[in-house]
Amino acid sequence: MEFSNYILILGLFMFVFSMIYFRQRKRNQQLEKLLVHTSEKLERLQVHFGRFTPEEVIEHLTDSDNVYEPTMRSVTVLFADLQGFTKMCEEMEPSVVVNILNGYFHCMSEILTKHHGQVTELIGDGMLSLFGALRNNPWQVQDAVMAALEMRTALEAYNEELEAKSLPPLSFGIGIHRGKVLAGVMGSRELNKFSVVGDPINVAARVEALTRKFDADLLITEEIRMELDDRFVLKQMPPVMVKGKSEPVVTYTVSGVKSIRHTKPIVCSTKQSSKP
Repeated sequence: MEFSNYILILGLFMFVFSMIYFRQRKRNQQLEKLLVHTSEKLERLQVHFGRFTPEEVIEHLTDSDNVYEPTMRSVTVLFADLQGFTKMCEEMEPSVVVNILNGYFHCMSEILTKHHGQVTELIGDGMLSLFGALRNNPWQVQDAVMAALEMRTALEAYNEELEAKSLPPLSFGIGIHRGKVLAGVMGSRELNKFSVVGDPINVAARVEALTRKFDADLLITEEIRMELDDRFVLKQMPPVMVKGKSEPVVTYTVSGVKSIRHTKPIVCSTKQSSKP
């Protein structure tokens, strides 16, 4: 009798243990699926978020408990703007305009990233890119000018594709300047982003506007010229007064470089704009 009770108790214990084991196993499986789903969702979120914020900023924010501390940094500013595009928009279907613009932005952003620049603003058909804002870069000036030269070559190829589709070609102006700016994560409680504030941003935009006056697609300031070596082929433009400056601004066109290590060029295409 006692042996039978022992067997009964043991059997009941095994039954309860099995129920707990299988229930916990089921919970673990559900938890694993939830973790995988959450991880995939976070990866997708980071990819989409990366379209609005530099990837290096996202990685820093996800790996650290602190946001970027505001700091004064010496950066090189590249401002590029399409010329005559607003009028072009009025003469084409909105979907065609967006497709052209997306293909342009996709290509130029890749070039700027390739040369260690961060695209921080897309303003209408304009682009603001910073070199040396996220981390120190002793070659930021050369990187910015080399990026601009590759953007010029890429735009020529992109225009060939547009013309082959009976679409009007694009033209841009690029202004490059350098100086100290305040860099950090700025904004409201509902919306903030990594950004910079300072006079060099305004000067780069003013210099870009001078490309129309001098019939040039790329202009750099004296501050940029002083950091370049003699490989770059420059031509000085007449000094011009610009808004916000008490002294005339001296600019230079950049026609190319005397010697360059060729790398695989980035090709612009309207097809690239459809990629997720």
